[in-house]
Amino acid sequence: MEPSNNNALRELRGARKFGYNFGYFGMYLGNMLISVFVFQFYVYTINLSSVLVSIGVFLQLFLGALFSIVIGVIIDNKKPNKLGKRRPFLFYGLPIWAITTVLIFTPPWYCPKNNAFYLPVTMFLWVLLIVNAIASGSILVAHASMLPEQSQTLKNRTSVAANGAFLTIIASILVMLFPLIIQSVLEDPESVKWWEPSGKKLILFMPIVALIFAITGVIGIASAFFSVDESFFVSAMSIAVERKSLKSTFQQMKVPFNDKKYRKFLMVGFNTQFSAKVVGIALMPFLIYVIIFYGTTFFIYVLVAIVCKFGWFFFWRKNQRKYDLIRAYHLCLVASIITSAFELLFLIQILSFEMRVALFAITFGTVLGGIYALGLFNNPLACVLVDESARRIDQDKKEKVVSEISGSYFGINGFMQSFGQAVASIFVGLFLFGANEDNQVVITIIMASVGLFYLFALIYLIKMRGK
Repeated sequence: MEPSNNNALRELRGARKFGYNFGYFGMYLGNMLISVFVFQFYVYTINLSSVLVSIGVFLQLFLGALFSIVIGVIIDNKKPNKLGKRRPFLFYGLPIWAITTVLIFTPPWYCPKNNAFYLPVTMFLWVLLIVNAIASGSILVAHASMLPEQSQTLKNRTSVAANGAFLTIIASILVMLFPLIIQSVLEDPESVKWWEPSGKKLILFMPIVALIFAITGVIGIASAFFSVDESFFVSAMSIAVERKSLKSTFQQMKVPFNDKKYRKFLMVGFNTQFSAKVVGIALMPFLIYVIIFYGTTFFIYVLVAIVCKFGWFFFWRKNQRKYDLIRAYHLCLVASIITSAFELLFLIQILSFEMRVALFAITFGTVLGGIYALGLFNNPLACVLVDESARRIDQDKKEKVVSEISGSYFGINGFMQSFGQAVASIFVGLFLFGANEDNQVVITIIMASVGLFYLFALIYLIKMRGK
């Protein structure tokens, strides 16, 4: 599955591998803060309707995903300069991303007590979410599409992916830790509207957390920029990219869709990201209204998250080394499917707090560990499929072809993953509308439903292996 001439192949090692992954780590902090807390912040504090927030998140993800396809093709067709081919795109959208990450948690208006459909707040949130997504997409597509060129062996790609997944776990813990520290000092975590004392504290501290994460993102992308070397584009005339017409540029977007195996891979990504988004949005309501965490008990979640994320990471990393990528991925999905079904046990009202916490650690902890293990499989598999496609197109000029299609492949991949998250945001928003915002039964069913979409992902993965 990997190229054969190991002596001539590039790899990311040591500080360069860390620097490359630290770029995604920094972006992930800000993006996950928005992903997990924008729904919670605007629905439960700013008093905006969950339907309007869900529509905003859908627009953010869908339009950002569409732009990812376009930017991927634009990057593929860019003529390299002394800074490289993809490296400059890391900086183009960075200032806009950083500014909007902070502004999203600094709304100038709040919804009146009796009007959850207040237009100024709605438009403010929607516009910022869309602009933030486009800026973020331009950076992340450039970053991801570098990997097939920067790391050309399967062993190194899995190592880069493992390093990246490890940093992602750390980022996710930080994202949860800062707001949970705030949540733990609130007088009443179930009453956090902007006119209530607890809500006023959230409005004060959330922009500060967003600012810290945005600064980290800027530092991370700068680290990635200086860690990758694209001098081979300048020195090797054989991989120079000629300019293409607008028509041929749009035709290039079809290449990944015409790849039958890659289409199945895209559906795996759609369903796994749908599930991950459902978990991200429903997490805080689940902790507050189903597990009934309050005050310092929120740190039980932090402990469970740390143990399960790292524990399952090392477990799935071991399986990644023991089996081939698809087989290990298969096992990871099966574990999440089974434990998601057991989350329906939370519908039993007589469970004590201790029993709920124990069940939470087993079921949700396994699902959570699976979510953060996805990075072990997705990017290495995508790189393998890009290589396979390049060989089919022109075996003798494989490296040149990779430079011309990598952005398209990763752009489409980003689109499908974001589209899965967008559909999930609408799914959760419709179910948590109105009186269902704190309904234990509805929230539990939403959390358990991720197993169904993991099952869809598994079906497509099996079909992909059979191809």
